[in-house]
Amino acid sequence: MRAIAFIAAILFALASPAAADDVGAAQAVIRAQEQAFGRDDAAAAYSHAAPAIRQIFPQADIFMSMVQNQYAPVYRHRSFEFGEARSDGDRIAQRVHIVDAKGEAWEALYTLERQADGSLKITGCSLLKAGQSV
Repeated sequence: MRAIAFIAAILFALASPAAADDVGAAQAVIRAQEQAFGRDDAAAAYSHAAPAIRQIFPQADIFMSMVQNQYAPVYRHRSFEFGEARSDGDRIAQRVHIVDAKGEAWEALYTLERQADGSLKITGCSLLKAGQSV
């Protein structure tokens, strides 16, 4: 799954810069999920996941367990700052600079997609330690 998210992230990174409205909306969704992780609110965090993610992780507690185990810097961190964003139609890629609980720097690339109801949902997150090559 990480490989698919990573490939999608690279494709989005090559797309055009995102419009300000789309960036703000995408950042609001990511921030809401990040805050839900901080409260250990699995249901709220899960509500921001796209349908494809929800198919892979059919319950909020399963999703939360995956994040805790595979995305620890996203789950718990010292800082979480937005970087560059790109868009391609209904898809947005948003970079996030993270410093984890141990003080180590990470780069996350979130991908989001506009849903039929107009909302944005998170379709993936690729995570690399800062300075690590692709």
